[in-house]
Amino acid sequence: MRVAILAHEQFPDRAKTALGVLRYADHDVVAVLDRDNPGEQVSSFVPDVQDAPIVTGMDDLEPDEVETLLIGIAPIGGGLEESWRADVRTALEYGCDVVSGLHYFLSEDEEFARLAAENGCELRDVRRPPDDLTVSDGVAGDVDAEVILTVGTDCSVGKMTTTMELARDAREAGYDAAVIPTGQTGIMIEGWGNPVDRVVSDFTAGAVEEMIVERGDEYDYLFVEGQGSIVHPAYSAVTCGILHGAMPDRLVLCHDAGREAIHGYESFPLPSIPSYVDLYESLAAPVSEASVVAGALNTAGLDDDAARDALEEYAAELDAPATDVIRFGTDDLLEVLL
Repeated sequence: MRVAILAHEQFPDRAKTALGVLRYADHDVVAVLDRDNPGEQVSSFVPDVQDAPIVTGMDDLEPDEVETLLIGIAPIGGGLEESWRADVRTALEYGCDVVSGLHYFLSEDEEFARLAAENGCELRDVRRPPDDLTVSDGVAGDVDAEVILTVGTDCSVGKMTTTMELARDAREAGYDAAVIPTGQTGIMIEGWGNPVDRVVSDFTAGAVEEMIVERGDEYDYLFVEGQGSIVHPAYSAVTCGILHGAMPDRLVLCHDAGREAIHGYESFPLPSIPSYVDLYESLAAPVSEASVVAGALNTAGLDDDAARDALEEYAAELDAPATDVIRFGTDDLLEVLL
């Protein structure tokens, strides 16, 4: 599928969906839309993902160049920025499908729905949950697979990336492993999943459990994409729902090197790393004996020497192996996880 990715004014640092698709999805990315960097290449900013030209907007592309527009960014609250409307409109006029992970459903937008109908396009809102979800039965722990969940000290610390890297490398090492997608990026990459941050609160654990049960007897290892953080003032409920619904066997704690406060909520300092370990293990304890056995640290803002120092300190705080899965690979983590 030939896709363009919308990432206006947030590429690459705040466009984690765009980066996830560029790094892991099986798509031919023909362009990234970013008004701040037209004329550049993706490789100028992120060298280890699929390369593509950066253009100002959809009208810089020819109609036959692209089949689908992906919304590759999601602001806090998941609303549609009105400045994106022209690109979505142009895509639909070109006959392109539009895939969105926003809480704002494009299929319910009158203008977009009309244009999609006129041009035979699909508006796919991946954050629209299924209608048949229900409460958890408390049976995820009964599946044959080992369940590994990524948890975080905050949002946007690398949970999705760590999940994808671990699952991919486990498969390459000969293990039968699958990803359980719980957010818009994972769903766009894997092509299925339940968007747990859009699910009715009572059904959150059930939405995760449903996926675990569906895949749990087909694979040896399930890597569950974590969301939010247990201390996040806005998103902790999602984190708890995933933890209890998945009933994991092991946890991987993800952190962003140097982050001291919750992103977007800077009046809330991050607790210590040992505090997170205690919180996650204590919260899991009523439903599973999950423990934090490894850590993943995002060291993108550091040079190699500083990154290695930060990893050594992080591993000591965790009392467990830790790595930057992009910079240094996953071998140390897979050794304790598999």
